[in-house]
Amino acid sequence: MNELTLVVVDDHPLFRQGIVDTLSLEPGFRVIGQASHGEIGLETIRSLVPDIAIVDVNLPGMNGQQITHELGLDKIRTRVILLTAYDDAEQTLHAAIAGAAAYCSKDIQPDELVEVIHNVSLGQYVMARQTMARAELEIWIEKQLESARRSYSEPGNPYHPLSEREIEVLNCVVGGMSNKEIAALLGISHQTVKNHITSILRKFNVEDRTQAVVYALKRGWVKLHQDSPTRSHYDS
Repeated sequence: MNELTLVVVDDHPLFRQGIVDTLSLEPGFRVIGQASHGEIGLETIRSLVPDIAIVDVNLPGMNGQQITHELGLDKIRTRVILLTAYDDAEQTLHAAIAGAAAYCSKDIQPDELVEVIHNVSLGQYVMARQTMARAELEIWIEKQLESARRSYSEPGNPYHPLSEREIEVLNCVVGGMSNKEIAALLGISHQTVKNHITSILRKFNVEDRTQAVVYALKRGWVKLHQDSPTRSHYDS
């Protein structure tokens, strides 16, 4: 069996060291890096390209979902397991949309975490305590979104606060495009794209692109692109 390389990103030193120590004792695992800050964690993963990154959702600087999203845009093969102290359905959906391979509560038992890592290394996804293949995950995401839409959507065209251009930008974000790619596609400047995204976040009262996507998807204002939820560089 090939050795699995891992990076751990968590801002609580004792918790982080506990994960590192636990995984270092596991046969076939090798922890090759760790970090305590979002941006540093992202750069560590980019430079080391481990098989698996175990990342806290709440970090100083860039959060875990933003790290996951950026790795997806960079087409880095590392699969991300997000750990959270707040395990709820909406946050799990955020994680799946961002491209995480797994989303687990921080009270997970060590043997359960080891099992999740093994499953993720085999190309599976672990969400809401379910282990799924990619096709199953896509079905799960659609069911979660459909359930949420029943609460938010109305017949006809529900009101939304975005301009036509902002909807175009948001649809590009749903498709996993970077600001540079959006600018090229729409024929506008990079700064204009940033301005539109800032406006979208403000109008939705959310903190990042992933939350904006989930907010709009739940209300039926945009559609999930076929390859967006798990647009995978992992399958190659």
